[in-house]
Amino acid sequence: MNLAQHLIIAPILIPLVTGAALLLFDERQRTLKAMIGLASTIAIFAVAIALFRFADRIDGPDMAQQGVYLLGNWAAPFGIVLVVDRLSALMLVLTSTLAIPALIFALARWHTAGVHFHSLFQFLLMGLNGAFLTGDLFNLFVFFEVMLAASYGLLLHGSGLLRVKAGLHYIAVNLAAALLFLIGVSLIYGVTGTLNMADLAVRVATVGAEQRMLLEAGAGILGVAFLIKAGMWPLNFWLPPAYTAASAPVAGIFAIMSKVGIYVILRLTLLVFGEGTPSSGFGLHVLLIGGLATITFGAIGVLASQALGRLAGFSVLVSSGTMLTAIGMGSGGITTGALFYLVSSTLTISAFFMLIELVERGQDAGASVLAVTMEAYGDADAEDEEEEGGGGFAMPGTMAMLGICFAACGILLAGLPPLSGFVAKFAMLSAMLNPAGGESVAPVPAYIWFVVFLIILSGLSALIAMTRSGIRTFWASLEGTAPRVLVIEMAPVLMLLFATMVLTVQAGPVMRYMDATTEALSATHHYIDAVTGARRVGAPGPEVQP
Repeated sequence: MNLAQHLIIAPILIPLVTGAALLLFDERQRTLKAMIGLASTIAIFAVAIALFRFADRIDGPDMAQQGVYLLGNWAAPFGIVLVVDRLSALMLVLTSTLAIPALIFALARWHTAGVHFHSLFQFLLMGLNGAFLTGDLFNLFVFFEVMLAASYGLLLHGSGLLRVKAGLHYIAVNLAAALLFLIGVSLIYGVTGTLNMADLAVRVATVGAEQRMLLEAGAGILGVAFLIKAGMWPLNFWLPPAYTAASAPVAGIFAIMSKVGIYVILRLTLLVFGEGTPSSGFGLHVLLIGGLATITFGAIGVLASQALGRLAGFSVLVSSGTMLTAIGMGSGGITTGALFYLVSSTLTISAFFMLIELVERGQDAGASVLAVTMEAYGDADAEDEEEEGGGGFAMPGTMAMLGICFAACGILLAGLPPLSGFVAKFAMLSAMLNPAGGESVAPVPAYIWFVVFLIILSGLSALIAMTRSGIRTFWASLEGTAPRVLVIEMAPVLMLLFATMVLTVQAGPVMRYMDATTEALSATHHYIDAVTGARRVGAPGPEVQP
């Protein structure tokens, strides 16, 4: 094995070792723990970039020799395998891109609000990276539980009545999802005798008609577990309160957690239930209808939200609903645009969660409620000031910077040009309205027009909500003062928004990568051959598979 192959396990080992080592330090050594945690997170980012470049080179027929890591040197399907391809490498880069700004933001004050913050943060990264790399369903459950266990501690970090209440609901819902995960995996194993994803894709074709219903029942239960995590309606009642109650840096990294469910659904849908399989298209109509319902629910929630935190929480639902709808439509061109949208929306929402704390720091308690009252009944004092010709004020530099970042988030969430949110939605809508790429003039089905209308309407909802909140916050502040913002807090927001700018400028190369990712996901034989054909170290020849 070459060095690049050994790097495949590094995104799991680095946070595991770092998180365990940080437990040995006293909590009073916060500066040392912070520096070690930050160094680890930067190292994970560097490894993710290396694997990203590596996957871009080896995806395809050469993947069997280089893109699979056999843990314990056991050949699949008996041993646990880690697999890196374009999709998993993309998710690794996205995770580490969010992790660095979130951790830097936490260093201002949040990492001192409770114990073991840095260990929990590293274990969360371990669970996320492991979920994206594993090629085995049971191992996916293990990493899923590591991720959830760390997220429980991070959500409750800082205490407070609302945070504890939302945290307990979050724990209960995710424990139920974990139980469904086990039930679904058990049914699938009982029918096929394997949990290796590649081997499962092969054996699904051999399942008899009398057992296929049981297999699909297991897949459906497993899907519900991940749809809970993805936030599909009506399984998403827990998400806005939990994300709103979390501290700003925790909510920033939580923006990727709903995408774990999206990732697994996309992976298994194309690999196990893709074209040419006996259960081809299984569950796609559920994803389509559920995705549309989630977009509708999220858009209504965005319009109804008076608090910025809830607005951001419902924006997560709009993002998840758009992704589920794209997957449910089963089109490669739509999936390409959806992957671009996944990256753009995740970066934006993460930046927005951290920006909200900075913006609200200068507001009085209950300012949002008072603003709503003023809209309904007016403000006599303000009218008197206008009559006297007063009421103007000079906006400080801090508020100007926050206002620019707030406007950028609004443009990205609404999908307005010229930023990456517009590019992503334009790519998706173009693929919906012109699936043949200009080679055909077939009429567009009515349901496609409804999907297009709903996606545009969700963007309009975000624009209205963000404009309304921006006016209240920056133009009609109720005795608010300019917040005290540290450079270490402003820099992470700017880093994430800069990443969206890079996506916009490099939209061509990024879209080509997404298109290649979609093609690789559709060519399932490459993934299957890579895993089943991977050779053990020191083996004299190709492995003989059972």
